[in-house]
Amino acid sequence: MATSVPSLADFRRIVVKVGSSLLVDAGAGRLKEAWLNALADDIADLHREKRDIIVVSSGAIALGRSVLKLPKGPLKLEDSQAAAAVGQIALARTWAEALGRRGITAGQILVTLGDTEERRRYLNARSTIAKLLEWHSVPVINENDTVATNEIRYGDNDRLAARVATMASADLLVLLSDIDGLYDAPPHLDAKAKHIPVVPRITAEIEAMAGDAASDHARGGMRTKIEAGKIATTAGAHMVIAPGHVEHPLQAIRDGGRTTWFLTAGNPVTSRKKWIAGSLEPRGTLTIDAGAAAALRNGKSLLPAGVIRVDGDFGRGDAVVIRGPDGAEIGRGLVAYDAEDAAKIVRKSSGDIVSILGIEGRAEMVHRDDMVLGGA
Repeated sequence: MATSVPSLADFRRIVVKVGSSLLVDAGAGRLKEAWLNALADDIADLHREKRDIIVVSSGAIALGRSVLKLPKGPLKLEDSQAAAAVGQIALARTWAEALGRRGITAGQILVTLGDTEERRRYLNARSTIAKLLEWHSVPVINENDTVATNEIRYGDNDRLAARVATMASADLLVLLSDIDGLYDAPPHLDAKAKHIPVVPRITAEIEAMAGDAASDHARGGMRTKIEAGKIATTAGAHMVIAPGHVEHPLQAIRDGGRTTWFLTAGNPVTSRKKWIAGSLEPRGTLTIDAGAAAALRNGKSLLPAGVIRVDGDFGRGDAVVIRGPDGAEIGRGLVAYDAEDAAKIVRKSSGDIVSILGIEGRAEMVHRDDMVLGGA
């Protein structure tokens, strides 16, 4: 039986990845303004439907080398970083103006691999994205090419976009590409290559179909898109590879244009909670009172007032065990304070945090989205 293809209408939080070759005409050295405006129209349509939209955009180096009139050909690392410093200003302005003309505020976030791997920086980036979405803005995210080195760079924005989708608990990742999806052989080499519209699960056979980039300007190829698919689907997000060179590429997906969908069996919340429950080593323990235990079982977050004891040497974002007054484990979660600060606000009202710590910290010791209860 054929697997049904999802619709954009099925998703509430969508990450859209835009590559350099789609945004910048490398030959002419200028922005593809008509194409960007068409994409911005598509984003505005989704935004009006109250969907959260996050853009992961390449193009800083390409725009920077255009502004600086650098010669064609590969750039040294320091030249790429300097070009990105110029290009990031142009890229941010480009997105801010395109979305601003449609009544949408854009916010720029620059990240590196370390920001998605190191727990504290991950949480900071996640919090910034969440706040921008709460304000109905569109975060525009790019790899921070000005400080990245060969050792820490993603080398492509496909996997970066998948990490962002995971970080933001998105339920869909859209990779706008030079190609309209996955084929069983490289279509530019094999005229009989067969298009694959749906991938229910990424298997070794699917991975073997991935080739390298066909575009001279693209860093990533189908191989990196498959890797992105593994990251996204493991985190509970669907992924779709869609042709980006068409005008209104998101509307083309809505209209049933040719794409490849990679499906997930989970969702971002359940996948995240499985990760918290089984993949992280607890660094400490929070013992809570009976009232707090009852509140957690009713779906509430853990507030400082309900915590009666703090044990362990943990930092913000570390996993901790949550125990009831009898010492039995109730659940596990990611704590919003380091051990020293957590101990200071035990049994205190959330409204007292600023006077005790000198900062306006989070109201919750462990947010319900960052917590999994026993048997949950």
